[in-house]
Amino acid sequence: VYSVFGTIKALSWGVPLVAAILMGVVTGCIGGIIRDVLAGSPSILMRPELYVTAAALAACLAGTGIAFGLSPALTWALAVSAGFTLRGAAIHWSLGLPAHRGDD
Repeated sequence: VYSVFGTIKALSWGVPLVAAILMGVVTGCIGGIIRDVLAGSPSILMRPELYVTAAALAACLAGTGIAFGLSPALTWALAVSAGFTLRGAAIHWSLGLPAHRGDD
């Protein structure tokens, strides 16, 4: 929800599409980062979970929906649903991005 809100708000202020999407992703992820810092756990950005990816999907759909002239209500519904579905599927089926093995 926050990544969609951040993207659409940035677009309403005249920010270019790609920058607005990036701002939306940051808006969607910053709460998790603050939580991790306060809890003293590794940042959500450094874990292989589909957290930032879900925020990026929602922000991209929000940005492209507005850019193509879809109604804000439809754009919100599609973007939030897609991000929520991806994050929910990642939690349910333990989906994640491949981890970097490091230098061997």
